[in-house]
This record gives sequence, C-alpha cells and structure tokens, in this order.
Amino acid sequence: MLTLTSISNLLFDSFKVHKVLVVAPLRVARDTWPQELEKWSHLDHLIWSVAIGTESERKAALMKKADIYIINRENVRWLVEDSGIPFNYDMVIIDELSSFKNHKSKRFKALMKVRPHIKRVVGLTGTPTGNGLMDLWAEFRLLDMGKRLGRFIGKYRDDYFIPDKRNGQIIFSYKPLPFAEDAIYRQISDITISMKSTDHLKMPELISSEYPVKLSEPERKRYEELKRDLVLQLPGGDITAANAASLSGKLSQMANGAVYSDTQEIIRIHDRKLDALEDLIEAANGKPVLVAYWFRHDLERITERLRHNKIKFSRLDSSESIRSWNSGELPVALIHPASAGHGLNLQQGGSTLIWFGLTWSLELYQQTNARLWRQGQTENTVVVQHIITKDTIDARILKALREKNSTQAALINAVKADLKI
Repeated sequence: MLTLTSISNLLFDSFKVHKVLVVAPLRVARDTWPQELEKWSHLDHLIWSVAIGTESERKAALMKKADIYIINRENVRWLVEDSGIPFNYDMVIIDELSSFKNHKSKRFKALMKVRPHIKRVVGLTGTPTGNGLMDLWAEFRLLDMGKRLGRFIGKYRDDYFIPDKRNGQIIFSYKPLPFAEDAIYRQISDITISMKSTDHLKMPELISSEYPVKLSEPERKRYEELKRDLVLQLPGGDITAANAASLSGKLSQMANGAVYSDTQEIIRIHDRKLDALEDLIEAANGKPVLVAYWFRHDLERITERLRHNKIKFSRLDSSESIRSWNSGELPVALIHPASAGHGLNLQQGGSTLIWFGLTWSLELYQQTNARLWRQGQTENTVVVQHIITKDTIDARILKALREKNSTQAALINAVKADLKI
C-alpha cells in the first residue's frame, strides 16, 4: 500500500513520473498487486494492467492505456528484447529485489540494458542478503548503476571479501572481511530504508518449535545403507560444493522419507514424517494448516496420505486455491517455498505453518514464514512447526537457518558432519 501510495503521488501530485512498471513473482503479479490496488479507496483512480499469460495476452495488456503495468519477472527478458514494444517506463518497481541478486541471470542482464533510461528504480524485499552480503552487489547495481558498491563484481569482491572454501585454485565461496558489513551498509545507507515489522506494527507472537520423529531400527539401517552408498559414489579428495549440494539434497530426501534413484524412481524409506504431519493436523482441531514441502515426492506422498484420510486440501498454485485458503475453506494447504514463498498474502487463511521438509535457502525460509506472520494476521499467535527426523541432516539445516548461516560453507560443513568425514 505504501509503494502504491507513493506511485500515486508521483503520478498525480508531483507529476515526476508518467508510466510505471512493476516486476514481481508470477503469483504476486497476478494476485497480490491487483488485490492491493482494489483494496484501498484512495487508489481508485489508478489504472492498471497485468501482463501475464500467453505472448498475445501480454502484448494486449501492455498496449492498454494504464498508469501501472504489472509483469512477472520471468518475462522481463521478453519485454526488453523480444516483445517489440518500446521500453518507455520512467519508474520501475522490483518486488522481491533479491530475485535479481544473480548478476549472470538473463533477467538481470535484460533490465540492465534499459536501466540508463529509467529515472526511478525502487526495490522491495524482506531478505536482501538471504545468502550473504555478496547478494547485495547485483541488487544495488540495478538501483544506482554501481555508484555505491562499484560497477564490477570483481572489485566488490576484492574490496570486501576474501576466499573461503576452495579446492586448489577453484574458489567455491567467499567470506566478508571483518569491516565489510559496516562499510557496505554505510555505502548504501542514503538510498536504503530498512524497517522491521516488529518495530512499527503490532505483530502476533511467533512460536517456533520442533516436532522430532525417530526412525525404527530397520528404517535407520536402510537410511545408513543408502547414505553409505552415496559416500562411495564420491570421487577422491575433499567434498566440493557441487558434491555437497547433491549429497545434501539426497540426505534431505531420505530424512523426509523417500529418495529418487538414478532412474528417478521413488525409493521409500519411512513414513515417520507423514505420521507426524497427520498428528499435527489432528492436533490443530480443525484450524487451517499450511504445509511447506520441498521435493516432488514429498508432495506426492503427502497428497496420498491426505486423500487416504479424506482431508480436504489444495496446492496453493492458482488464484482460486489462494482465494479458497484465505476464505477459510481449506483445512490443509500445500505450499512450495520456491514458487509461493514470496509476496502472497495468506495470513487470512490460518496461523499455523508446518515445515514437512526444510530448505537451505534462508531467504525462502523467512519469506515462507512471513506468509502467515505478517500484518493483517488476526490471530494473536503464529505457530511454525518443523518436523525433524532425529540423527539426520534435518537438525543441521534448521540450526543453520536459525543462526542465519545458510551459506555454501555451512552446507558443506553440515554434509561433512552428517557423513562423519
């Protein structure tokens, strides 16, 4: 609402901008921005157009006369390079600026091509450094053309970081120099506003808890056998970042109850998390529950269990499913952090979130929690439950998330610890 109010003032009070582009995640572009525009009476005069869907639908939306054009971030490159429509927006709002943190991505490169022609750029994000200070360079390169953190990523690295994890001449990660954080924040302070919701809004209490599950002896034996097979597949020498990511994924899958074989068949190991999820849903006593899953086989097995128990549920992957959740029509809703973790207003539908499987991404973890723990939540308490399989990598991932240490180094160290290397 604040951003839209500012847009309205710039368009019709000070006349400093004339045409605004909003770039957002798909579901946020399709649902959240239109909902906000319709919600507030003082924004009734704004004309807006959502450019999503097929190419012809996007072109038709962009050709309409409007004050604000809304497009999903996946189509930024198309808009700049392939649409054939002149890029004549003098203000751009990037909702979830952190999705432009990769300076090698096509969306970043496309937006940089037209950046010199944009008078005003505003970036919105709740997790600007989700995976560390290195993320900030690309984000601020878009905002100020490199005035504060430099025009080149190499110089930014040299100025503020030193190599961390490496294998010979290959550097896998960097760690900030002791002075880096304060120095970087000073550099960007004049164009950055940081506000914690807890400082300015009356937020509900946030309760975070663990629901541990324990494998039986046969299940533990199978888990250890599969883990041993993974270790045997490793090349000689230290664990590299690529191997660590692969191993972490496999270990996480096994902790969740199943793992993909080399032929993509699902090998079931245990149903402990499914049993725990069933218990937690029952303990909710009819209160709606949001369930975060990570792997495709998690979704398949959760869906199978809910259907078996005749529990009404839906994936939050459409406008209709989001509406049903917010209307209180769904006892259980399933959400994938990577596709629905940003920007969606889900606080009206419930106040309990269950993490069936965890992610290493601090950004996605925090953003998913913020779907319920946010302004507009009517309950006094938001509960975030984590189903953790004991003596697996689950506990190490959760510890890294809570310590805000979801870096590549933490991932590698956790895998080494779990494999006892």
